[in-house]
Amino acid sequence: MDQGTGTGALPGPPAGKAAEHTASGRIPLAVIVVDRDGLVSHWSRGARRLFGIPREKAVGQSAVDLLPVSGALPEADEAGPYGAYAPFGGLGPDLESSLDGRLSYPAAGRARLTVPDREPRGTEVLPLGEAGRTDVLWWAYPLVGPGPERLLVLAADADALHRGDGTAVERIAPGFALHTDFPGAEELAQRLPEILPSMSVGESARIVAQVLELGYPVMEFSQNDRVPVTPDWGVPRRAERKARRLLAARAVVTGQPVPEGLRDEGEDLEYVAVRERLEFLNEVSGRIGTSLDLAQTIIEVSKAVVPRFTDVAGTYLREQVLAGEGFAEGVPDTTTMWHRVALEHTDEPGRWDDVVPVGEAMPFPAHTPFFQCMTTGEPVLVPHISEELGHAIASQFDKRDIRPLITHRSMLVVPLKARHVVLGFMILLRHPERTEFNDMDRVTGAELAARAALVLDNARMYTYQEAVAETLQDSMLPHIAPRMAGCDIATRYLPGTLLGRVGGDWFDSVKLPGARTGLVVGDVMGHGLNSAAMMGQLRTAVQTMAALDLPPAQLLRNLDDLAQRLGDVYLATCLYAVYDPIAGELHIANAGHIPPVVVRAADGRSELLELPTGAPIGVGGVPFESVRVRVEPGDRLVMCTDGLVEVRGEDIGVGLATLCESAAHPAASMDDACDTIIRALNTRGGRKDDVALLMARLSGVAPEDVAVWRLAPDPAEAGRSRAVVREQLHRWGLGVLADNAELMAGELVANAVRHARSRRIELRLVRGDTLLCEVDDDDPTLPTLLNAGRGDEFGRGLRVVSTLAREWGTSRTSAGKTVWFELTLPRG
Repeated sequence: MDQGTGTGALPGPPAGKAAEHTASGRIPLAVIVVDRDGLVSHWSRGARRLFGIPREKAVGQSAVDLLPVSGALPEADEAGPYGAYAPFGGLGPDLESSLDGRLSYPAAGRARLTVPDREPRGTEVLPLGEAGRTDVLWWAYPLVGPGPERLLVLAADADALHRGDGTAVERIAPGFALHTDFPGAEELAQRLPEILPSMSVGESARIVAQVLELGYPVMEFSQNDRVPVTPDWGVPRRAERKARRLLAARAVVTGQPVPEGLRDEGEDLEYVAVRERLEFLNEVSGRIGTSLDLAQTIIEVSKAVVPRFTDVAGTYLREQVLAGEGFAEGVPDTTTMWHRVALEHTDEPGRWDDVVPVGEAMPFPAHTPFFQCMTTGEPVLVPHISEELGHAIASQFDKRDIRPLITHRSMLVVPLKARHVVLGFMILLRHPERTEFNDMDRVTGAELAARAALVLDNARMYTYQEAVAETLQDSMLPHIAPRMAGCDIATRYLPGTLLGRVGGDWFDSVKLPGARTGLVVGDVMGHGLNSAAMMGQLRTAVQTMAALDLPPAQLLRNLDDLAQRLGDVYLATCLYAVYDPIAGELHIANAGHIPPVVVRAADGRSELLELPTGAPIGVGGVPFESVRVRVEPGDRLVMCTDGLVEVRGEDIGVGLATLCESAAHPAASMDDACDTIIRALNTRGGRKDDVALLMARLSGVAPEDVAVWRLAPDPAEAGRSRAVVREQLHRWGLGVLADNAELMAGELVANAVRHARSRRIELRLVRGDTLLCEVDDDDPTLPTLLNAGRGDEFGRGLRVVSTLAREWGTSRTSAGKTVWFELTLPRG
């Protein structure tokens, strides 16, 4: 393998050729696993090569005793090109903290370890540093899971990280062998990309396979891979960096040559730090925003920063963000409610739950860093929360003591700000053992929060727009009563795509005179808000014209004219049917729609009705025809839009055949029958269009449940009508309704007699789910409610009907008008 490429496989290095092996781009890597008791449970061959201790002597021993830390490395001019400022992070004591189990986040660094005498390994013995000491680069990764393993330690000889020309390698990526004697090897192999985030799944699989083939752990290094460094990001302390720059500047001013150890190193380190943080931000950006679900996005943001950037991350969002509402003008204040939507931490389970439970809504006091952050929209950095400061912050909150949670920790509060609005904020805390937040962390946290806020705002806007779309669609689709006169109705609506919740498909039912019901299904071609708006106009027009009792063909003719006047270049198909339960008849007209299906109750046979196709609404200048179809009680009518039966690349005849077959399938209820059709046609896949489905079971009205009287235009007919109504109700066993029914029927007949132009007055009673009373006359003028005074002779009849009736109304017919009312039948 060529150095810097990170590809290929090599056999194990021959004895005594360590230098040649290093030059090839690989060095031995020690792999050590520590269990929950702090004892070594896995000791790789690389560990034996690096530390000279055989596996049988290392396993079961205390990791702290086995790897004693002798202190930090000296300055760079004494310790090689990396020195104490290696771009691999913290110093020796952090390794000791990791081994002791005091750290719960990944750590990395360079330390000088005291190593016992090494055992000879054939002819190859790695060189030791002075007095049995060696410089070691190390990485410590906590392991979380049900097994006993709690810490993974990787270590490598720092002196081996030099190229043949003496320069140091900046970027490295470790790979390690997972031996069969390690109980968690398989699980750890699957988690390798999580433990070493710089690797992709493909890269980790290649390295593991390569190492297993070689039979011993190695470390690959190249210019394209890097181990993530936490928590120090490889940045020297600001005072030390400043001192280096001052020394270098003083040398330049005095004309002295810049010492080799100072030349451009401060700038290089700053560049390394910025590069690492950019890599971190890019990685986090790739992990958040995988969906437009607000809850999922919140979880992704919280998990992205813990434990790599912080140990505790609490996310708070404004109430309006979760409710999908707009924001009031101005900045938040002490009355603004904030919801704690997520809390991720590395503390012991349950420590935060009682004091700051997720889901709680609360305002924030003015004299706190949190209030300062949300009102200014700028991050607030508190490097160290002392006892006094912790008490001062906690005293601002009622009935809760947050001092144990924040005292002696480093805190950074960053605003979740997008499009000039503070949507929320994140409270980030680091453990006392971890490096405090600094100015560079503040910049990194602010950038992280800005990216997260944009993703959250996109999710919020999508959630809001989805709610608007659903509200719009629900408002346009009618809430049809499951029972009309002589028929039961069930409906279904399915949007075409997840991102297109609004469409142009609709269904409707209209109550018509004579106990009839108008049934309509339509489809505006296209998708989106424009189609939905056009659908809303056409549906309203159908409702209005149906209430005028226009014949189906004439209704479609008028609808086509209206579409032409609206001026929008939209086409729509429509199927309009009028069901007469007394006559047992369907009167249907079609405007370019797929035909309906009738399922016969007698033999369960289903058939597509042969109708004149007609042209779609909006074409203009084309005739429409209607047909009458006889139906029997129990027959079912199925009307749907083409989105249910059409599949791209498939003949529509296949879908229509499937529709007929599934519609004929027996079902326990109307809802079950609709679901059977949807399942049968949705399993084919490829559906892209909206679906509207309406099914009506045509129960009919028996002749013995209908009573009709023809009346003369004589005032005496009002008294006669009251008598026949009372007599008929007693015959039906509805005597309890007789008083109110005869009173209202008499008022309607009296009005008809007063305004009728000829001798055609008809009184009709229909017994169904309700008691329906209708009075027809030939006067087209519709009556209205009047405010009758004490001296007025007329105007009280409809007021009586409005007060006593369950429901009442008027409609204009081709021959005049119909005035009707309904009464609820007594139970039993």
